[in-house]
Amino acid sequence: MSEIDGKYLMDLARDKSADRRQLLAETISDLFNGKKRVLTDRERALMFDILRKMLHNAEMAVRRIVSEQLADVPDAPPDLVKMLANDEIEVAYFVLRDSPVLKEQDLIEVIRHRTLEHQLAIAVRESVPEKVSDELVEAGDESVITALLKNSGAKISLATMEYLVEESKRVDAFQEPMLRREDLEPEFAKRMYMWVSAALRKYIVENFDFDQTVLDNLLEKAAHDQAAGGDAPNTKTDALAAEVDNEGLGLTKMMIRALKDGEVFLFEAMFRRLTGLHTTLIKRILFEPGGEGLAVACKASEISTGDFSTIFSLSRMSRPAVDPIDHEGIQRVLEFYDRLSPAAARDVVNRWRRDIDYQKAIREVELDN
Repeated sequence: MSEIDGKYLMDLARDKSADRRQLLAETISDLFNGKKRVLTDRERALMFDILRKMLHNAEMAVRRIVSEQLADVPDAPPDLVKMLANDEIEVAYFVLRDSPVLKEQDLIEVIRHRTLEHQLAIAVRESVPEKVSDELVEAGDESVITALLKNSGAKISLATMEYLVEESKRVDAFQEPMLRREDLEPEFAKRMYMWVSAALRKYIVENFDFDQTVLDNLLEKAAHDQAAGGDAPNTKTDALAAEVDNEGLGLTKMMIRALKDGEVFLFEAMFRRLTGLHTTLIKRILFEPGGEGLAVACKASEISTGDFSTIFSLSRMSRPAVDPIDHEGIQRVLEFYDRLSPAAARDVVNRWRRDIDYQKAIREVELDN
């Protein structure tokens, strides 16, 4: 094309046939990329003016072609780019994702007034300013926020990041992309250690300079806090258990006596004091059928085999709708108890205090023995 022919371009835009659309795309691309020749300033201005007139009446396929071609043009007219950015997402996507012409306020207006898909296109821009990130987070869509967190070019303010850290308790999808961000404050990673998965805890240990003991203590505190919520212990029985312990009467002996007298709540209070486990887990240990959990907890407290056998038998009888005592089952759990080392049992109980998976710990200690 030796010179820009406005009428020719308008005719191409009006023609809906596939081959003419392809010709239009190639023509616009050639003009902007200088494949035929470099446009003068006057010709570029004329070209933009033709595009403005053409786009008002052009169908979506044509507008999409123009958006794709203008997306990486640094001196494209702002009004033309903004018009494309507010078009249907099929048109807007290219300029929203790539155009350097769009300013912060332009992007914020699109976030506020256009669709979720428009927000997603903005969230993956090569560079997202803090104010734009704040606006995307305030819009509140989890998929958009996740895309933003995955974008290393997105700048996120400290206040917004702190908000998202708290939200990650509820929204698992935020956790991994947030932890992989280079701008995440170590203090935020430490907080997240208390509620993320085991795999992400491992990632935190390997990628942040934290003392493992500090992290484990955080988990233990979280487990105790959780226990103090929905299943708080009975204060009277706990006070009595503390008195028994402080008077040196022997928690094991008094636990057996409590079971014989049918004082299950008192037994649980003393067992809780002896082991440091929370109420929900103690109930699970007492009522699970195999007895392995009770064996582990008792061995960690260095209860003798004879006292464990008594506790196990009495605890089976205290269960509601109990089946007849299975002597083979008793023999099996006693053999397990004898094989189990106190050190291995203490390791499992320490993990339980930090709310690590109950069954997995049981399986692992059984394999070791």
